[in-house]
Amino acid sequence: MADFVHRDSYCVAVNDIAPVAPVHVLVIPVKHFTYLEHMTSDFSPVLFRMFEVARDVAYSAGISDSGYRLVINQKDDSGQEIPHLHLHILGGDQLGSMV
Repeated sequence: MADFVHRDSYCVAVNDIAPVAPVHVLVIPVKHFTYLEHMTSDFSPVLFRMFEVARDVAYSAGISDSGYRLVINQKDDSGQEIPHLHLHILGGDQLGSMV
């Protein structure tokens, strides 16, 4: 069962089941969407809401001041494992380089 951090009509936020950082939360849109390249402007409110939720989750988790990373993986070479758009919120420790 998912450990919900947030839930509304646009998206849900859950703690990742295999965290790679002390704080690792996924923000997932309720409406199914896979790749950003297929996005149209009607998805804009959902995407905006995902980033609002990410900001609020970071604040609630106490990582706003120290810093956090937002990641959206797209397709195989990025490591996207689930074919549904989602935003990772990572923080709570020094994360290191992106490469």
